Amino acid sequence: MTGAITVTVASTRGSVPREAGTSMRVWADGQSGTIGGGALEFEAARQARDMLKTGTTTAERVIPLGPDLGQCCGGSVTLNFTHEDAVYAHTAPPLWIWGAGHVGRAIAGVMAPMDDRAITVVDTSTDRMPRDLPTQISPLVASDPVRVVAHAPKGADHIIVTYSHDLDLALCDALLRHGFASCGLIGSHTKWARFQRRLTGMGHADAQILRIACPIGSPALGKHPQAIAVGVAAALICPSADLTTDLPAHMKTGESTA
Repeated sequence: MTGAITVTVASTRGSVPREAGTSMRVWADGQSGTIGGGALEFEAARQARDMLKTGTTTAERVIPLGPDLGQCCGGSVTLNFTHEDAVYAHTAPPLWIWGAGHVGRAIAGVMAPMDDRAITVVDTSTDRMPRDLPTQISPLVASDPVRVVAHAPKGADHIIVTYSHDLDLALCDALLRHGFASCGLIGSHTKWARFQRRLTGMGHADAQILRIACPIGSPALGKHPQAIAVGVAAALICPSADLTTDLPAHMKTGESTA
């Protein structure tokens, strides 16, 4: 059987590595996400691959985390195994990353292992699209990315990290007209001040413009693409780390290195 098996921690008892609701996906030659690592995850992945071989679509297993498994947590977990074509659904909003350069790749790489949302990376040519994107990320090549905005879900999160200021501005304009859950733009405070003036001239209200976060990242982490990605991921994962909150002036993440 092709496809993947979603392994979900349905319930727990006692000391366990991950909480109920945690999941991972397993396919014949790989996996993503984690339910706690170690012997538990190895055994779960083994059973999932056995299901793919036999064509089994659902299963449940209670696994004690004791000496028989070579673990000393002392608790137990109930795991549900389901062929993903039957019930798999993302639990977080889709994420669209506009730009497949250093920062875009880093953000995709940090977000993909959590496996809780559909991720699309958009760029203008196949030459700019990395060949080593995680398998669960959808690459989208478009000579004019602005025309693609109409196809994005209105409830999606967006990160704009392209190689061009003109393209960045055009995407901000298009997304403000289209609608979004959240939107972040790479750049300095100087760039953002200029963009705000231009977006106002395009007819956007101040309250709407300020829904776009710029700069992105975290001032404590710095400007390295991976550091920016970690800060962006924190804002996307944790609602209290509001993606639309303006950050301090010393935060300047710089222009896109794409």
